[in-house]
Amino acid sequence: MPEINTGDNAWILTSSAMVLLMTPGLAFFYAGLAGRTNVVATIMHSFIIMALISVVWVLWEYSLAFGPDAGHIIGNFSWFGLKDVGVDPNADYAGTIPHLTFMSFQMMFAIITPALVTGALVGRLKFKTFLVFVVLWATLVYAPIAHWVWGIGGWLGNLNVIGLGFEGEVPAGYANKALDYAGGTVVHISSGVSALAAALVLGKRRSFGQEPDVPHNIPFVVLGVGLLWFGWFGFNAGSALAANGAAANAFVTTNTAAAAAALAWMTMSWWRGGAPSLVGAASGAVAGLVAITPAAGWVGPMPAILIGIGAGVFCYLATCLRRKIKVDDTLDVWGVHGIGGTWGALATGLFASAAVGGVNGLFYGNPGQLVNQIVAVLASWVWAFGITFILLKVLDKTMGLRVSEQQEVVGIDGSQHGETAYTP
Repeated sequence: MPEINTGDNAWILTSSAMVLLMTPGLAFFYAGLAGRTNVVATIMHSFIIMALISVVWVLWEYSLAFGPDAGHIIGNFSWFGLKDVGVDPNADYAGTIPHLTFMSFQMMFAIITPALVTGALVGRLKFKTFLVFVVLWATLVYAPIAHWVWGIGGWLGNLNVIGLGFEGEVPAGYANKALDYAGGTVVHISSGVSALAAALVLGKRRSFGQEPDVPHNIPFVVLGVGLLWFGWFGFNAGSALAANGAAANAFVTTNTAAAAAALAWMTMSWWRGGAPSLVGAASGAVAGLVAITPAAGWVGPMPAILIGIGAGVFCYLATCLRRKIKVDDTLDVWGVHGIGGTWGALATGLFASAAVGGVNGLFYGNPGQLVNQIVAVLASWVWAFGITFILLKVLDKTMGLRVSEQQEVVGIDGSQHGETAYTP
């Protein structure tokens, strides 16, 4: 039985708490961007997901995501209700911390991912339907993709199963798997692409194109991003699953990419809009954090700068494209998380270095790793979009998705929750 390292355990428990704090941070970020009559509902989405997914994760989602493999696609129900998940380490996942610590850390990822999707749903979704959607989405979208990438036996973590990897011993500097250090595919592509599907199924807000979309509270936006930036150190550096040099590298690359992306997005908004936007700089920081997530443990600081700059530029342009084609992804979840996660996953295949994480990418002589990353991106896009689209169509037919026109016009804070953020 592996021996528990108390330093590693303390760091991952701390990281777990930091990642949990990201969801309230996201609530402030989204609420600041939303209109003043939808603030309570926007915060409620993130807050109630913390409670809902905490229970679902313990009951069955952890077992499906990380439990014993069933056909390289999903885990089985062997760990339902955390059966056999205790204080002893699980050598398959993290041999120096209790299995319960690893489970708790991964739970925080499962919480924030559907919360990210909610940015596309602001101002028009029934709360009752939202609750059912979150449970089904966590089970049918998040758990399978998490198992593909991180679960023992998942097919993206073992590309031999489709003939893309190496048979037998893997040569030094190569890998038979898609690389995703902390959730580029599992968290950001899944949420961003699902947000696009949700925006298409839900349809436009009645005010879309008629009234300007402007943040109602910019200090909320920056407060939220500050909490996200802080928590992201737990997100990425914690994914080393130990208090070691890999955690230190992920910490540095995370901060560097966020800073570079904030500068890049601010510059783009300054160039195109005539003024350096604070909301733009904050959005750029989030884009950089998204893009470095899959690469944080595989690249060094200089590639992190390039990944951050790319995130600031590509995600800014994606949000412009979204407005031009008139898709009402209210808070640009697809543009920041879908495109940022895609860029980060592909950039991992470009910039990964064996000197940092043991695996080389294209620029270090291993084009096969970029192929692995492309397969992971395509699989995540197709699954997340397809299942979310079908799921919402079924819910629309059975429960209804949208509030009434009158409720939407006056804002859903009062109509759905009986509360308002601001007194008259």
